[in-house]
Amino acid sequence: MKRLACVSLLAVLAACGSAPVGPGFYRVERGDTLSKIARSSRQSVQSIVRWNNLANPDSIEVGQVLRVAPPGNSAPITSATASSGARSSSRGGVAAAPAPRSAPDDVSPSPTPATSISLIWPANGTVIRRFDGSSSKGIDISAAAGTPVVAAAAGTVVYAGNGLRGYGNLLIIKHNADYLTAYAHNRVLLVKEGQSVTQGEKIAEVGDTDTDRVMLHFELRYQGRSIDPSRALPAR
Repeated sequence: MKRLACVSLLAVLAACGSAPVGPGFYRVERGDTLSKIARSSRQSVQSIVRWNNLANPDSIEVGQVLRVAPPGNSAPITSATASSGARSSSRGGVAAAPAPRSAPDDVSPSPTPATSISLIWPANGTVIRRFDGSSSKGIDISAAAGTPVVAAAAGTVVYAGNGLRGYGNLLIIKHNADYLTAYAHNRVLLVKEGQSVTQGEKIAEVGDTDTDRVMLHFELRYQGRSIDPSRALPAR
């Protein structure tokens, strides 16, 4: 039963997981580029950028869910007709699938919490990426390897391991019925599943597992959906 509970909690972090997505959507995998995704789905890069409101086409993340079929009844812009003149792929893609009426759960708008939680910063460092609700489900904090990672609030460790692709050595702490926090890419984990922790207690050390730079990726989830952690963190 304990393992089943952990599996359910891992599913909450679908942003970088492998949960299936609906027709007309694609989950980014390691090694993907927007051009590669466009070719395989027989769409243009411009269309995918527009459908997903991508600010930077060169910045997509493993686990990110992209729309690769036109929303509603709009006609697709294929790579054969795109102004870039890129050559279309002969492989079939998901573009022919009907677009879903609503986006998958992991790209739905963030909920407005009915309750609040007060957090402390989980690590000392510089915020290099902020929450945007789509390509970034949390904040990234750059710090030296070995920098202490502390519990942002008191709670119980419900996951400690590296079984979720894209997160490296990961800790998940459940604070109450509504809130949990996640701490990813740690060099070492210092607490175990089932262990109670206090706010500010050292739980890990900053590292670079399953990422290309030393940093802490920190997420706050409310009823299973990602929300902006900075709203619950003290101003710096």
